Amino acid sequence: MSNESIFNESKKYMPGGVNSPVRAYRNMGMNPPVIKRGKGVIITDEDGKEYIDFVLAWGPLILGHCNDGVVKAIKETSENALAFGAPTKLELEMAQFLCETMPNVEMVRMVNSGTEATMSAIKLARGYTKRDKIIKFAGCYHGHFDGFLVEAGSGVLTEGIPGSLGVPEESVKNTLIGVYNDENQVRELFKNYGKEIAAVIIEPVAGNMGVVKAQEKFIKKLRMYCDRFGALLIFDEVMSGFRVSFTGAQSLFDVKPDLVTYAKIMGGGLPCGAYGGRKEVMEHLSPLGGVYQAGTMSGNPIVMAAGLATLRQLYDHPEYYNHIENVGKKLEDGINKIKEKYNFPVTINRAGGMFTIFFKDGEVTSYDQVKECDEERFKRYFTHMINSGFNIAPSQYEASFLSTTHNITHVFKFLKAFEEFIKKEVE
Repeated sequence: MSNESIFNESKKYMPGGVNSPVRAYRNMGMNPPVIKRGKGVIITDEDGKEYIDFVLAWGPLILGHCNDGVVKAIKETSENALAFGAPTKLELEMAQFLCETMPNVEMVRMVNSGTEATMSAIKLARGYTKRDKIIKFAGCYHGHFDGFLVEAGSGVLTEGIPGSLGVPEESVKNTLIGVYNDENQVRELFKNYGKEIAAVIIEPVAGNMGVVKAQEKFIKKLRMYCDRFGALLIFDEVMSGFRVSFTGAQSLFDVKPDLVTYAKIMGGGLPCGAYGGRKEVMEHLSPLGGVYQAGTMSGNPIVMAAGLATLRQLYDHPEYYNHIENVGKKLEDGINKIKEKYNFPVTINRAGGMFTIFFKDGEVTSYDQVKECDEERFKRYFTHMINSGFNIAPSQYEASFLSTTHNITHVFKFLKAFEEFIKKEVE
């Protein structure tokens, strides 16, 4: 079957033909390629067309597609274990690994997705503080939990949804919206609601309004306000964890969060998530404490095996991050040279192996600035790049990713295609 026939048939059985909205390419005015296989940095669709992949399953595949060590771990584990819903040595090994290598993580609880990790961390924060309100930031996406679907960026913004149907007002009444990198606005929130705020949750390197890094002075202010008013600070590292560095965005700031959430890379390409932090807080989880959270597949042995195979490779080879940084710097410098050559309104934000090309002039440090981007130009860019053999995210508001399998040749090819697009735009 071809890409088109598979996708058209899928529409009969799945809403929009997909299991996650952004995959439908609805706003791009085309059908998506239907992916058949991937190896390293190359993916191939059902029509046999190859693409250099800068999506990497939306971030998890930092070692590239079907890494030999990860595939071996999955195969070997599946010979003896699929699921038990019972304690296993593999989940102990993962928990021990995270607690020993991640700063500020003294205890950890495994879950099955980033959404589960963030919503569970919020529940824990509320149970620990005995408060209800939370602060999230406009443009930060923390999953599809009701309380987060306000000013959520990412797919919500791409689809033009001002939140989401099906979310009752009472589900978001305790969600306060902060302005990313605006310490004065956050100070006012704490001034007005300080004793009611259970937690502040933030992507320290946002990836769901495109890549936007928090300013260090802003993060330090969040820590100060949380300490002053008795709230918890939660870093959502679902996307940035193990990617911007092995220890994640935490290492970019001289600030310690109380709780951290992980997913994506830590599952090695399989569904996974975790949240962890100070022992004093984590011990409020059932069966030790009164905050209930459970999951049949949490700590699944195959997922733990794939995740450990990924994380141990990254831990044992710090040079991998040097490689990704070097490749990313070449790409960033190349985009900026093309920008200057054609005097073209474009900005690239990058943090390690995450980057976004914004079609606007000037810096991008907030959600409001992201919304100034030329979406129609982005659509033309997207069409040009995918037709040129590059798989990039079908949204101005998403991050692109680099892996250990990307090299300078892949970057030069990307830059060549990008310059060809700019030439067409200025003609």
